[in-house]
Amino acid sequence: MENITSVLDPKVIKIGLNAKNKYEVIVQLAELLKNANYIDKVDPFVQDIYLREKEGLTGIGQGIAIPHGKSDDVKRIGVAIGILKHGIEWESLDNEKIRIVILFAVSNDTNSAKNQLKLLSIFAGRLGHKQVVDKLKKAESIQEVIDAFKE
Repeated sequence: MENITSVLDPKVIKIGLNAKNKYEVIVQLAELLKNANYIDKVDPFVQDIYLREKEGLTGIGQGIAIPHGKSDDVKRIGVAIGILKHGIEWESLDNEKIRIVILFAVSNDTNSAKNQLKLLSIFAGRLGHKQVVDKLKKAESIQEVIDAFKE
């Protein structure tokens, strides 16, 4: 995993995600991961994500959430990205409704744990730039999402 573009897979990026709540978003993104062969089963993976959700906030502010967790159902590291049609409630640092969800799929082995930290820091670094966040919120195509992260 050299850089952010090596983990941006168009098959697991969804624009205009229609979800009423956190659970629906996580399930929809998990289904994308399953269909693209990143995970084995949706339900156990979602349960593992929720175990991590109980430990602390994954809403990082500016309408962004980065749910993540380790799961035995992960076949290979992946990052699913959802840009929502409407903001939803999510525990967050600034209580702003969430419009961008970046879901990390990482397995339980040690190597994956290191990669998860690397991924989190790469994405957090990019999401620290207002212009990247603005582009993500306005993205109308998968390519625009990928381009926003490339900057």
